[in-house]
Amino acid sequence: MADPVSLIRQRAAGMGFDVCGFAPAAAPWPAGERLETFVAEGRHGSMVWMEETLERRRHPTGMWPQARTAVMLGLNYGPEGDPMAGLARRDRGLISAYARGDDYHPLIKGRIKQLAGWMKARFGGEVKAFVDTAPLMEKPLAQLAGLGWQGKHTNLVSRELGSWLFLGSVLTTLDLPLDTPEEDRCGSCRACLDICPTAAFPAPYQLDARRCISYLTIEHEGPVEPALRPALGNRIYGCDDCLAVCPWNKFAALSGEALLHARAELDQPALADLVVLDDRGFRALFRRSPIKRIGRDRFVRNVLYALGNSGDAGLVPAVEARLSDASPLVRGAAVWALRRLDPARAATLRPAGETHPDVLAEWTAAPSV
Repeated sequence: MADPVSLIRQRAAGMGFDVCGFAPAAAPWPAGERLETFVAEGRHGSMVWMEETLERRRHPTGMWPQARTAVMLGLNYGPEGDPMAGLARRDRGLISAYARGDDYHPLIKGRIKQLAGWMKARFGGEVKAFVDTAPLMEKPLAQLAGLGWQGKHTNLVSRELGSWLFLGSVLTTLDLPLDTPEEDRCGSCRACLDICPTAAFPAPYQLDARRCISYLTIEHEGPVEPALRPALGNRIYGCDDCLAVCPWNKFAALSGEALLHARAELDQPALADLVVLDDRGFRALFRRSPIKRIGRDRFVRNVLYALGNSGDAGLVPAVEARLSDASPLVRGAAVWALRRLDPARAATLRPAGETHPDVLAEWTAAPSV
């Protein structure tokens, strides 16, 4: 009879997972110390949940002391074509490759729960299923399980699938045979570091989220620091630059999951169509998308920054319409965009009735460059 590891791999493959590996859940590791330093230096920005869950996040047993083995699972979301190709289309919005299709969380979570239930029924022991919304450091575990290694950009890189892997895991109280950890294969390459538009990597293998475009367009709730806005370009949700430029993507392949393929309406959508979205329109467009999590106001803020970076004066009317938006976050972004596209026009439109300090700060700021 086949051993448990072989049976679990077969079951995972039958559920659509592209890779499956086994890592120790209770062994010492340096990842917790690196996380503690990251938080202590403030590089997590406004993600206060990283501070609040630090003790549980530092090690898998901090969240579940009985865990012995981590079954690490990867699902390929490889995009069709170069995800950076749309950067040159300044009147279009660029959405990170992972968010151009349906939300992966329910897709992966459902399958992982099924696998965990099957494991418990077949082999005994207790199990817990996780996706990346839980306080579990999955990338270090994935490296221990041989799925890939954390590159200089801190993301996982796979020899077989390149940069495009969604991760999930099943922790179990069973002691299962372990895989050999993957070695770091970045060598002297620093392509991911050099391409970052905002210089978000203080050093190889270190990230300052406060300068990362993915953090700024997704996690950051308020106005983005003005000095960083031009570097956003037309990226309106996330950024793939450091992933897409990795040489190991020569082995990448298009995802076999149709639900993860880019939807036509999210593949380089027109900024002029997005900036007019009200809350109902936003929720309708992104009802199956991870983008819905950030809400309409934050998303339209991103769109307005992209409009300000477009250099297209023909988009001024679309920007002007947002100067009276109910959201001060949107109004402030509209002021910035208008002053970028048509400073003379902006000088004639400053409203006397504006009282929100963030919006007033945009009107009185030094001219954008």
